[in-house]
Amino acid sequence: MTRTSYDFKSIQCKWHAKLSEFSVSNTEVLSCKDVCYILEMLPYPSGKIHMGHVRNYTIGDVVARRKRMAGYKVIHPIGWDSFGMPAENAAMNNGSYPREWTTSNIDDMTKQLKCFGYMYDWKRELSTCSVDYYTQEQKIFLDFHRLGLAYRKKSYVNWDPVDQTVLANEQVIDGKGWRSGAVVEKKFLEQWALRITAYAEELLAGLEELRGAWPDKVLKMQENWIGKSSGTIINFTLTELDESIVVFTTRPDTLFGASFVAISPDHEVAKKLAQTDNSIMRFVDECSKMSTTEEAMEKTEKRGIFTGLHVRHPVIPCEVLPVYIANFVVIDYGTGAIFGCPAHDERDFEFATKYSLPIIPVINSEAQLPYIGDGPHINSQFLDGLHLAEAKERMIQYAEELGIGHREITYRLRDWLVSRQRYWGCPIPIIKCPTCGDVPADSPVLLPDDIEFDGKGNPLEKHPTWKHVRCPKCGEDAIRETDTLDTFFESSWYFLRYLDPQLITPINMEMAKSALPVDLYIGGVEHAVLHLLYARFFMLALRDAGYVSGSTPFKALLTQGMVTHKAYRNDAGEWVYPADVTLDTNGNMVDGSGNYVTEYPAEKMSKSKKNVISPEGIIDSHGVDAVRLFIVSDTPPEKDFEWNTDALDGALRFLRRVWKVFGILVSRREQRGTTTLLKPTHRYIKQISEKYETNSLNKVVALIREFFNEIEDKVETEDCNSLVCAFEAFIKVLYPVAPFVCHEMWEMLEHTTKISDELWPQHDETLAAIDVVTIAVQVNGRTRGTFIVERNADDELVTQRAFETLGSKYGKSSAKKIIVVQNRIVNVIL
Repeated sequence: MTRTSYDFKSIQCKWHAKLSEFSVSNTEVLSCKDVCYILEMLPYPSGKIHMGHVRNYTIGDVVARRKRMAGYKVIHPIGWDSFGMPAENAAMNNGSYPREWTTSNIDDMTKQLKCFGYMYDWKRELSTCSVDYYTQEQKIFLDFHRLGLAYRKKSYVNWDPVDQTVLANEQVIDGKGWRSGAVVEKKFLEQWALRITAYAEELLAGLEELRGAWPDKVLKMQENWIGKSSGTIINFTLTELDESIVVFTTRPDTLFGASFVAISPDHEVAKKLAQTDNSIMRFVDECSKMSTTEEAMEKTEKRGIFTGLHVRHPVIPCEVLPVYIANFVVIDYGTGAIFGCPAHDERDFEFATKYSLPIIPVINSEAQLPYIGDGPHINSQFLDGLHLAEAKERMIQYAEELGIGHREITYRLRDWLVSRQRYWGCPIPIIKCPTCGDVPADSPVLLPDDIEFDGKGNPLEKHPTWKHVRCPKCGEDAIRETDTLDTFFESSWYFLRYLDPQLITPINMEMAKSALPVDLYIGGVEHAVLHLLYARFFMLALRDAGYVSGSTPFKALLTQGMVTHKAYRNDAGEWVYPADVTLDTNGNMVDGSGNYVTEYPAEKMSKSKKNVISPEGIIDSHGVDAVRLFIVSDTPPEKDFEWNTDALDGALRFLRRVWKVFGILVSRREQRGTTTLLKPTHRYIKQISEKYETNSLNKVVALIREFFNEIEDKVETEDCNSLVCAFEAFIKVLYPVAPFVCHEMWEMLEHTTKISDELWPQHDETLAAIDVVTIAVQVNGRTRGTFIVERNADDELVTQRAFETLGSKYGKSSAKKIIVVQNRIVNVIL
């Protein structure tokens, strides 16, 4: 390798193994106060990493390298979220076993990750499908069971007919399964659940501690999902039956506008009526096939059936209201029953209009109905004239005085269903005994290897011997629980297991005390409700189980944007990229074969969309450092990143320029010259350090480029000692982004230590201060204002600032002549 050519392949080959040599022991962590835990969300081993992975892991690696140079003991592990349906599906399709498929994929992805030289502590590597991991997870489940946090209940569940398993509400997106995309059905099953609702208030309160450190969008999504509602319980007495329908409402002030009561198809009254009324039975059966997620409920047509029953109006004597069974009322929210006030609720308005029910305004407004805002109440007897807050409070007091209701707080959050009807998951360590009931297994429950996959239901349920055992309590014949745990169970505590992955108990409590919370957690915003909420719940539950002392898993959260690719689809439905597209004489886009193409918006890179760019190909053509530099350039980490081949080429050109200037520096080692780089060097060290601290990596790269431009401009004239000092500082600030080339240049400067073992450069505050001057702005020789600008700023910038100072009264087009006296005056001659 010569010093005149940038041979990235030779550099990568030389430094590849050395860059992966990173580890910090538990002893070091426990004895050090400056510990920094950097973590990216662990990947699912699908077989190949894509550029979305590369962006995620590059961001984490850049931050980890910078923190290590800043003197921290950095914990930066990697692992695999390796249970789940895709492995089971692959086993059915390929005639293999999930473990074989998963292990092979992990091997392939490990090789890919190591190609990028990521600074992972591979000694902490874990795989959630390993016996070492999931048997420790079973201990956690049993502790949750002992505390009453894990329990079995019968309920209506979301059923994915393709994956043939239960989905939590959070796993249903737009009425479809989050993995399969199949329309979700509703089934009444007995399932294992975690009592996340027991922590609803603490989960809500904990969001306040995260403000400023987590994105506002994520906090709002979790707040909405927890969904705290302050309202009122009101009893409606049935006229035909000796019982009441209990309603929860957040708008008791609109009770005088009630024109009907609606109950869920799963309400006990509806079930009783369905036993004797065929029409009601058919309607309830139809509703059972609907998804009950919020998204599905919003989109579905509001339908109902009259029950033949009525209730007495709680506050209007002698008035009765009809009772309907409605498809938009869910049993899991409130009490599974509502009163309808069509004039002031869009859903109720749609229903009342369809079934010709009265619409009674009780809030005075000239707006079109339904009106959901505030205003003085009307048609409401003792509430007339009162506005919303006062009217609500008065109605609650009235209901409590009459004994027809009381104040109530409820939550949208529901207990987390964790049972999954599949083989490739953590076995639930419970024995079902006909005499003793649910009995904890007295030893780890391992998955059997002799499994047959036919695509019909849970293979564990059909295994001839595995599920048949003796009850640990009474010794009688019993059955193992054949459901396995939701994979989100594994990913809710893996960050704790990283701290001591070989420990014979689930969590090293001393390490958790020293290392938690994770200082920076990096992953996609699509996990805002699912994984991130579950992880917060786990910390609280594990605290109460005695495993940890803290309550927050992740101190700061960076939700990186997706990698997208602007693509086109031709008439044949094939993807075509911008380089292949030209315009015909009429300005229409055509591909190389002359086919017309239609522009599509940028789409997320994914294998399902078949628009994935192979990391191996661009590593071969551009090198790892250029790819890393490109990944963190231009776009803030939290924004979507559009793939741009020209920008990738630009990153490679920049590194070639760096290498060329480095060659000149080496050739001038003994030459003397001016010393002008001292202050710019300290200034850039300060500015770049500040941007690293806020994870503004695109701004880091912009400043690195500016710093290099200063060096490049003076490489032929600067004193060699001054030049080397500046370039060494430049290498250090570039190193977290482009570690391979920086290792090579540092060694070529005859350092005996590796750049990765160096400390971050420090700046002198006095030298880093920007040298500024005050410029007077004159119009025809008379001073009209002043502004401050950096000394020796170029005339174009100074002129722009001058007209900004003058304001709209004087435009540049009105100037006959502009005189700039550097560092002193701008005189505009009209």
